[in-house]
Amino acid sequence: MAARGGATVPPGQQHGPHGRDARGPGAGAHAHGRDARGSGSGAHAQGPDAQGAGSGAHGPDAGKTGTQSHARPAGAPARRGRPRSEAVERSVIDAVVRLLEEGVAISDLSIERIARTAGVGKATIYRRWEGKESLLVDVVRSMEPVDPPLPGTSVRDDLVALVEMLRRRGLAKRSSALLHNVFAQMQSYPRLWEMYHRIAVTPRRERMDAVLRRGVETGEIRADVDFDLLGDMFVGPMLVRTVLRPESTPGPGSAERIVDTVLRGVRPPG
Repeated sequence: MAARGGATVPPGQQHGPHGRDARGPGAGAHAHGRDARGSGSGAHAQGPDAQGAGSGAHGPDAGKTGTQSHARPAGAPARRGRPRSEAVERSVIDAVVRLLEEGVAISDLSIERIARTAGVGKATIYRRWEGKESLLVDVVRSMEPVDPPLPGTSVRDDLVALVEMLRRRGLAKRSSALLHNVFAQMQSYPRLWEMYHRIAVTPRRERMDAVLRRGVETGEIRADVDFDLLGDMFVGPMLVRTVLRPESTPGPGSAERIVDTVLRGVRPPG
């Protein structure tokens, strides 16, 4: 007889180490491979990620009840699951981009259609994204230039880097018909637009605020300046030139000129 979590288990129901990762509220699934996840009856789970969600799993454990699934030793921390598969996520994001390039409108995109194009199951997508909106936010972010780390050498240099990132994103939206089209459609979907701002735009603004606070602490920026207004003063000119004035193409050095002009006006006197 072996004890698990305080319960006595008959010898015939003790399992070896290969069953440690089988997870399932129904019949126990034997886990031997990598990404098998049973989402219903009849799932043949053979991976460390096997998650039998129903009865009928084939293998040595078939036919046993949920109370006989592999238990963690008493006091062991709960398993948090495996890291998300980058290859699967990439295939899903690429599938959405492909559909958008083919002219499929956001309103016509469905999880079922995306899953079919990516060659995965709908459950695979829902395990990674809570819905279509959060998936689309990741798709848009994947098409935008990546924000590099700030240099950290000075407040001015960090502000220049932030405004330069904005210039590159603005020019990318202008040069990419797909990205421009997606942003135009996103504005018709308040929930999607709000989610994009919360996930992508707000963190960028928080980075700007952190640099401005550091400028106040180092005496490079006056303490009485409104941070929201000051942030707009750095960001606004670049947005106007990249988004609202298509005939104007801000080139290299534009970020430096904007930052230096604003900093001259907000430095402490003396």
